[in-house]
Amino acid sequence: MRKQTLSLVAIASGAAIALSACGGVATSTGGGDGEEYPSGSVEMYVGASAGGSSDLISRAVSTGLSEELGEQFPVINREGANGALAASEVKSADNDGSVISIQNASLFAITPLAVAEDEVTSIDDFDVVGGVSRDDYVLVTNSDNGWTSIDDLKKEDRRITYGTTGVGTGAQLSCALTYEVGEIQSEAVPFDGGAPALTALLGNQVDTACLQTGEAIENIENGKLTALSVYAPERIDFLPDVPTASEQGTDVEVYQYRFMTTPKDTPQDVKDTIWDAMQATFETEDYQAFNEQNSLTPLEVSGDEIVEMLKSDQERYASLVEEYDIDLGDAS
Repeated sequence: MRKQTLSLVAIASGAAIALSACGGVATSTGGGDGEEYPSGSVEMYVGASAGGSSDLISRAVSTGLSEELGEQFPVINREGANGALAASEVKSADNDGSVISIQNASLFAITPLAVAEDEVTSIDDFDVVGGVSRDDYVLVTNSDNGWTSIDDLKKEDRRITYGTTGVGTGAQLSCALTYEVGEIQSEAVPFDGGAPALTALLGNQVDTACLQTGEAIENIENGKLTALSVYAPERIDFLPDVPTASEQGTDVEVYQYRFMTTPKDTPQDVKDTIWDAMQATFETEDYQAFNEQNSLTPLEVSGDEIVEMLKSDQERYASLVEEYDIDLGDAS
């Protein structure tokens, strides 16, 4: 059986770091003031609750940064609005490197299509240090249903429900596009994260769900769930026998990816220090094992490449939403 997503040692380490932040550890003021960075604790905000993919990824990188740079990088959870609450705190923080954050692509490329203009979070309000990893979405169903492909869903003469991890997320968009492009009767059932969506699917409270691979793979491997499709550009190593949506005649490509950010106009030497430490972390056996255990595809590219990806994805998603008249702000 696949190992759990993070070792108890790593979780305990992350918890200890978070607790130390609550104890009033001084934050760094290094970078741009003649002082070597970091000169104290650096807060890492994450826009998700503890235990989810974003949180675990942040804690894995935090552990590496702490080891490489010799200071604590406590993870601070500010869940809500698909990461917008945490992003707001990072945006307004001092740009001295004392606050950083691994953020998710859907907040910038998909959520703007689901919220009012004054609620949009723009990548232009941050500096992007570099990429971290890609987390692919998979369409799954309870194995009791007997479906094995998107074509099986098309043959159903009834409304099919699908669970998502919230409004304005990649999970919502990938499923919504699948059912619209395939002209399949459907109804969205948004949940507050992957765990409750998975629980509902295992309990047959919804017919299908779009989940991140790491959230679903254990139950795919033990036979409780059947994977119908992945939404990556190509088949993924973690589910090599599962065809992409495009292979099945449904031209839908949606995926989540994450990247390190700092407040706008953070000194270049600070960003370079963070990026060098991240790259050193990526090379460690522990971090590579973490990616494998969590079904994460490395996306360890420059900040400029991430910004270009985000802008391209936002245009592509906006075009698809308009073409198929999809209302991502509608929960039903």
